Amino acid sequence: MIKVNIEELLKQNKRSKYWLCQRMNITSRNLNRIIRGETTSISFKYIEEICILLNCTPGDLLTLTINEEERTNLQTL
Repeated sequence: MIKVNIEELLKQNKRSKYWLCQRMNITSRNLNRIIRGETTSISFKYIEEICILLNCTPGDLLTLTINEEERTNLQTL
């Protein structure tokens, strides 16, 4: 599972979700869907904009977590 660390990065930068939505010209609904992992994809454009605005790298923004069952299933493919 990929976790998007937007809320943590916003806290570090002392910024709000509202501020980020305004800068990126996206709705709060769409931003919240990204944060909650309710999307199946995020465009490179959004990743780049978030990284620039929050002074981070894609590696700071995205975290991969995988449990043992998922790891085993992927290794047997």
